[in-house]
Amino acid sequence: MIEVDSRGRRCPLPIIDLAKRMPSVAVGAVVRVLADDPAAGNDIPAWCRMKGQEYLGSPAPDVYEVRRLR
Repeated sequence: MIEVDSRGRRCPLPIIDLAKRMPSVAVGAVVRVLADDPAAGNDIPAWCRMKGQEYLGSPAPDVYEVRRLR
């Protein structure tokens, strides 16, 4: 699993960090985003919908998982 650590970074930086990392992620791979900004809980699923990626959920506080679909 690929991890993007955006703890301590405020909106929109966790989304920017995720977007920058995605081109190097293999299709089908899962990216785990660590983000303690409260906005990430809404921003990451919204970004996934806009970009055609799969939001897998938040298995723990401040942890968000995204599967690259394309």
